[in-house]
Amino acid sequence: MKKIIVAIDGYSSCGKSTMAKVLAKTVGYIYVDTGAMYRVATLYAMRNNMIQEVEGQKKVDEPALNQAIEKGEIQVSFQLDPQTNLPLACLNGEVVENEIRTLEVSNNVSFVSALPFVREFLTQQQKNMGKKKGIVMDGRDIGTAVFPKAELKIFLTASPEVRAQRRFDELVAKGDKDVKFEEVLKNVQERDYIDTHREIAPLRQADDAIVIDNSNLTKDEQNELLLQYFKQAVEK
Repeated sequence: MKKIIVAIDGYSSCGKSTMAKVLAKTVGYIYVDTGAMYRVATLYAMRNNMIQEVEGQKKVDEPALNQAIEKGEIQVSFQLDPQTNLPLACLNGEVVENEIRTLEVSNNVSFVSALPFVREFLTQQQKNMGKKKGIVMDGRDIGTAVFPKAELKIFLTASPEVRAQRRFDELVAKGDKDVKFEEVLKNVQERDYIDTHREIAPLRQADDAIVIDNSNLTKDEQNELLLQYFKQAVEK
């Protein structure tokens, strides 16, 4: 059976990563969460005080962040969790999977990911990962910028309210007792705007992508649907 590249794009908190992980595990492919890669870069910037709020606007210290990348001070990698066999995001060898999923990182990641030099840095890493195919990769620009010739492209969407509720439930389950639904919804809406309006590789549906709206789908239903599309793509 031939190996293909599966590119899954879509809005934040659509469940892209969960969906991609299940498919990769089912068909024996490698899974890469590109959103986690941008979150790791954002975490580095936050830890090193490279993101400041000036007159109510977030400002990234671009020269400092670019210099850190050029000096090789930001190493983004994954290591397999021996219990789940799923990848854990690492910053310079340190597992930061839980830290990058906080609302604080969510509130900053769109500003960092919009920077051209950050996208160039991580896009090249992503392209290298897909050279041998047999990979499922999710993000914002996988089917448009990273793998425009991917054999299967999925564009995942759901209403902002549904996505905010999912994200809110996830944060509460992780023990965040101070999070408010209105804050999460605002974050989702702001990220949608930034992701779709950035100059470099904005979030958009590839012309040949298959759209899946999972607002009213169960996880089992969406996973079965994706598996069907995968089988069709492999058989072409």
